[in-house]
Amino acid sequence: MSWEYILIFIYFLSGVSFRKYTVKKGKELELKGWCMNTDRGTVLGQLEGEPMKVEQMKLWLKCTGTPKSRIDKAEFRNERSIDSFSLNEFKVRR
Repeated sequence: MSWEYILIFIYFLSGVSFRKYTVKKGKELELKGWCMNTDRGTVLGQLEGEPMKVEQMKLWLKCTGTPKSRIDKAEFRNERSIDSFSLNEFKVRR
């Protein structure tokens, strides 16, 4: 069994390659998912993976982020268990 999380990362400085670093970290943790910029200046994403690795990613998103980012708030919503992955990789959506 794995876990799925819908994630919203709120407020970061523009031009800090947040999506690029998020995809890189997600792949390092062998997670599946996506992230994208929104019109409100936030990043929205979804994660699927082993619970321990998802928790590591949540901590990274909440406390670390990119070298030049400032994360004022990270919200994690719609957490639920899933029986199988719905995604094949971790990528940036446009």
